[in-house]
Amino acid sequence: MSRPGKGPLIGQEKMGEYLFEDVFTVSRLDPDGKKFDKAHNEQLNMYMQLDVATEVYPMHVGDKFTMVLAPTLNLDGTPDTGFFTQQAGKKTLADKFDYVMHGKLYKISENTSPDQKQPKVEIYASFGGLLMILTGDPSSASSFELDQRLFLLMRKV
Repeated sequence: MSRPGKGPLIGQEKMGEYLFEDVFTVSRLDPDGKKFDKAHNEQLNMYMQLDVATEVYPMHVGDKFTMVLAPTLNLDGTPDTGFFTQQAGKKTLADKFDYVMHGKLYKISENTSPDQKQPKVEIYASFGGLLMILTGDPSSASSFELDQRLFLLMRKV
């Protein structure tokens, strides 16, 4: 998947399309006293609240990171079996990132309040209790399905 007018953010010569890919900037940590990191992307007008295990992957206000949502870690795009086994010498999409979580998309909703110029979609996923809310343009949600398993991958840029 490429950004409008630009090439792919990450080499995808063997990888199938990602469900979502973008660069975000951390704008707030623990907003409203909740254990979420809030990040935004001004180019695509996307906002994300993401619960990150900061003991493992520290985040700071102002950090920029690439975030990818993918249905599989297999570089050839073959579906995920639901089990991850590290095979010696076998490269996966995870090798290109610093932080990886596996989870499930549990809610997709559209917010069409009268005070907004355009409707917004909200995508909710849980990664073993670590939550993500991705909000923005409804066209960004066209690849997602309810109860879909997915991988969230991050790398600071």
